[in-house]
Amino acid sequence: MSKNVTPYKDSNLNKKKQVEQMFDTISTNYDGLNRVISFGIDVKWRKKVIEMVSATNPESVLDIATGTGDLAISLAKTGAKRIVGLDLSEGMLAVGREKIADEKLTGKIEMIQGDSEALPFEDNSFDAITVAFGVRNFENLEKGLSEIFRVLKKGGIFVILETSVPTKFPFKQGYNFYTKNLLPLIGKMFSKDKVAYSYLSESAAAFPYGEKLNNILRETGFIDVRHHPQTMGVATIYSASK
Repeated sequence: MSKNVTPYKDSNLNKKKQVEQMFDTISTNYDGLNRVISFGIDVKWRKKVIEMVSATNPESVLDIATGTGDLAISLAKTGAKRIVGLDLSEGMLAVGREKIADEKLTGKIEMIQGDSEALPFEDNSFDAITVAFGVRNFENLEKGLSEIFRVLKKGGIFVILETSVPTKFPFKQGYNFYTKNLLPLIGKMFSKDKVAYSYLSESAAAFPYGEKLNNILRETGFIDVRHHPQTMGVATIYSASK
């Protein structure tokens, strides 16, 4: 089980509500700030996720923790007939719906507010499920993964894109300096929420990655579990099936 890091340490709200509040607050400048913080490399990582999903020719795709819909919009390239983006934060979803309208994809992508640990779908509903930079925000990781397993069809693909920590010198030292010092500073300068980007770096450092997450996926019931480190290990793409 991952360490339960929360955005607001002095809040009486549970992690789920804190995460919802945080993303509602930073939703309007989240996309632009993220491009700056990741140096735009996250776009390349998402393309790899799309390639993995496209290879399975899915008819239905669910993007959990969809945020402002970047991945959901890209998933339209898979040819899927049904695409659903789900997120806790209505603020993020509102931004996403505007982007989807601009892309003229409103009739193809449905954006709904929902809880990853209590998915509002029947068993075996989706051919593919994705989560980009969202699993570390689950309040109960194992419960969220079990719900994903439940609504994924047999033979379907599950792909996670998540931050991880480089293990080799000097990338590990550089990553630690950047996430602990520069990232929170950038967040404080440009975000309305002064603690949000401190939380994002702390939650990334505390989250199980690599073989640890692989083992949790296997324990949940997933098969064909693999992980693919990206850009010296600052992110990892995980794939699994049912």
